[in-house]
Amino acid sequence: MTYLTKSIASRIEWCRQQSTQARAPRELEGWQAEEAGLRDVLFNSDHTTQYQQGPRGVFERYAIGLQDGHALLRTAVVYYHFAPPTRTAGTCDASMRRIMGLTKRGEQYL
Repeated sequence: MTYLTKSIASRIEWCRQQSTQARAPRELEGWQAEEAGLRDVLFNSDHTTQYQQGPRGVFERYAIGLQDGHALLRTAVVYYHFAPPTRTAGTCDASMRRIMGLTKRGEQYL
């Protein structure tokens, strides 16, 4: 599920970059909360109750991160199940050689 971790990791990095440009403390808290929501999806945890007790805008940003993270997770699952296996032209791994009954000498004809 490399696709999942790359997509969520890039989104987390984007939140971090945006937080460095935040002009107000509440805006900074919002970016941090969105990042926390994305992290919670990766680690299968939920801090909704904690964020509900804080400012409404920060809670909404946490919820956005959590919802987007779950959407990315569902997308990764679909991608994992339906994407064709990736192979580079001219390469053949050991399991594929076994399936095809090839030896090292026979690979020259692939």
